[in-house]
Amino acid sequence: MRSAGFILSLLALGGIVLCSIAFGVTDIPFRIVWHALFHNDGSNNDLIIRTARMPRAFIAAAVGASLAVAGAVMQVITRNPIASPSTLGVNSGAAFFIVIATGWFGLASLQGATWVALAGAAVSGGIVFFLGSIGRDGMTPVKITLAGAAMTAFFSSLTQGFMLADGKMFDQVLVWLVGSVAGREMDQLITVLPYMSVGLVIALLLARHLNVLAMGDDVAQGLGQQTAHIKLFAAAAIILLGGSSVAAAGPIAFVGIIVPHIVRYMVGKDYRWIVPYSAVYGALLLVAADLGSRYIAMPKEVPVGVMTAVIGVPFFVYIARKGRQES
Repeated sequence: MRSAGFILSLLALGGIVLCSIAFGVTDIPFRIVWHALFHNDGSNNDLIIRTARMPRAFIAAAVGASLAVAGAVMQVITRNPIASPSTLGVNSGAAFFIVIATGWFGLASLQGATWVALAGAAVSGGIVFFLGSIGRDGMTPVKITLAGAAMTAFFSSLTQGFMLADGKMFDQVLVWLVGSVAGREMDQLITVLPYMSVGLVIALLLARHLNVLAMGDDVAQGLGQQTAHIKLFAAAAIILLGGSSVAAAGPIAFVGIIVPHIVRYMVGKDYRWIVPYSAVYGALLLVAADLGSRYIAMPKEVPVGVMTAVIGVPFFVYIARKGRQES
């Protein structure tokens, strides 16, 4: 059943990607979309598809998959049901580093932006995990949540402060900071795809170990697992996935919270299935959210980060209330 469900999910993802390419301010028939994917005759429709719609759909799918997998890994290693790159400071740290590099140092290289985002994600994530691990009881869900909230607020405040100090910087990065895949080029996906791929492969290889880690550190160590090494590799996957996602589309929130919970409800608690399912459903969610964002204020568009926030806030409240009742 899980295998069949995964295949159906992949087919659904392919369908929603085709819809994302076909529909918008200008609707394009599916037969023309299909032809443009494999042939370029130089028509206006081909130009729209190849330079605007395809990069947008593919980047949304890649970013959604990366954020969802990062969220799934973060939730198990922190034992925190609301952990995600957006709530534990990874996204805000990466965004702050890119804002500074772009506004103050004139960074223009796509490769450079990716490295800057990865560095910001690593610095912010490292501080959060350090603060959340201080004390004799080690890392706890409460401490890691408070540390993540503090670092998110800290880096967000710094970002806003630097933007207000430089009006030109404010204009350059405001839309990007909301989280958007509109106006992106295929070169941006090609630049970040290797980092996303490595992060996803690490998460897949760790899946069996995450099943043991989910039982608790004491149980995992009793079964002979090197929990410190597993968490180190997991942190590397989170940084690669979160940092590269921010470099491609800005700090999009809530995907990493929503998708892992939906996937666990559907396939259970086996991370050998949760990780690949999260990748597919994360891609589905973000592509669908981006497609929906085109119709809210047509002919203008709402950034996809706003759409994920609208979807994610009620879900976040539900998870928080459910966790409180269980505790």
